[in-house]
Amino acid sequence: MATSSTGFDTTLNNLGIARSSTTKTNSNSSLGDRTLGQADFLSLMTAQMKNQDPFNPVDNTQMVAQMAQFSSVAGISEMNTTLKGLADKMAGSSTADALAYVGKTVLTEGSVAYGRTSGGLAGSIDLGGDATNVLVSITDAQGGTMKTMDLGAHSAGTVDYDWNGMNTDGENGGTGPFTISVTAYNGSANVAAKSLVWAPVESVSMPSGGSPKLTVSGLGQIDPSAVRSAG
Repeated sequence: MATSSTGFDTTLNNLGIARSSTTKTNSNSSLGDRTLGQADFLSLMTAQMKNQDPFNPVDNTQMVAQMAQFSSVAGISEMNTTLKGLADKMAGSSTADALAYVGKTVLTEGSVAYGRTSGGLAGSIDLGGDATNVLVSITDAQGGTMKTMDLGAHSAGTVDYDWNGMNTDGENGGTGPFTISVTAYNGSANVAAKSLVWAPVESVSMPSGGSPKLTVSGLGQIDPSAVRSAG
């Protein structure tokens, strides 16, 4: 058997095996339409060695190159199958995790908050840097200021606060919804600050081809990854 690329293709055709990943038809073969698999490759290699010219044997370098190429393709195929399986498992876990939030209250970035049934509300501030002064302003649905709290100095990170539900006149502010505004300063310079509010998860939507979304009261739809804490 010749050691050239043409000889190699001839051996493939005689065995009824397509060299590329594209399926080829060989009407003269009893094997029908097929692509090169592991068993086919071993059969090819055995036939190639049996039929080689003893005075002009198959070049070792070419044989090793063919084996390395097949090994690489087979490895990639197995890796793709494994990755697909992992992706399917992760998608299932993601959906199950999202459904577990229904009926719970989550802490996430937002400016709309609802009071607790026992009165007042709790929230947090995500500080982007150290601050000498942190302020929280709570207003009602009509824009009236219910309470302004000075939390003092805090280092970068998460700062928690709790409002007892009483307005500036000492009256019960109700259950909301309330609008939360946060500001922070380091001396006279502004410090990046995000409002984090607790809100109940009403439902979960699972769009086709996309990741699950949580429907949160007052905030609309959010990604499960946006949840900082749950309770």
